[in-house]
Amino acid sequence: MFNGPLPAKPYSNTHEKVYINLILMVFCLKNGFWFSHLTQIKYFYPAMHKKYKTKRLTLKRLGMRDAQFIFDLLNTEGWIKFIGDRNIKTMEDAQDYTQKVLGDPNIAYWVVKSRLGKLPVGLISFIKRDYLTHHDLGFAFLPSFANRGYAFEAADCVLKDLSEDPNHQVILATTRPDNIRSVKLLEKLGFHLTKEIENEQITLLLYSFPEE
Repeated sequence: MFNGPLPAKPYSNTHEKVYINLILMVFCLKNGFWFSHLTQIKYFYPAMHKKYKTKRLTLKRLGMRDAQFIFDLLNTEGWIKFIGDRNIKTMEDAQDYTQKVLGDPNIAYWVVKSRLGKLPVGLISFIKRDYLTHHDLGFAFLPSFANRGYAFEAADCVLKDLSEDPNHQVILATTRPDNIRSVKLLEKLGFHLTKEIENEQITLLLYSFPEE
């Protein structure tokens, strides 16, 4: 469910956009689809559907085909310790989690793959959380691909692109104070520490890009 007001002017007010939206709305109503999901994702936040390519990596939106990778990543020690145990015990759990992410217009996951081996190495997220005023950028990588600069390369690519979107002039990030690697990466990316916050009785460091 969309938890905040839609941007007032995501695009210029042209007759063409209004016409397209009306056609989509009629189609969705006739077929029982939830029109707001389509408009929020494809028209109001187009940057969240982009694909990216860097020198060593490709970033594509999460799909059901990535359920095995989700199972592996969410069961790593780092994810459970610093992000939280999502209780992904079976492939069915991983598929349900993936489907839940795909069905939420406030969440965008990019699966990061090595261009050389075409293997999934990590994840970049962009989420509008209830307790934050802006979307936040996140990252998580398999431990076997740590210390290769992949996290910075992928996150920097997405951050630079999204920050040029008028819908995302401010981008946030959070991490636990004891997640030293995450803190160092956020600082390297250009995030600035703004304050400490509490969420579900967990202390988090809140970062902003650019500095508010």
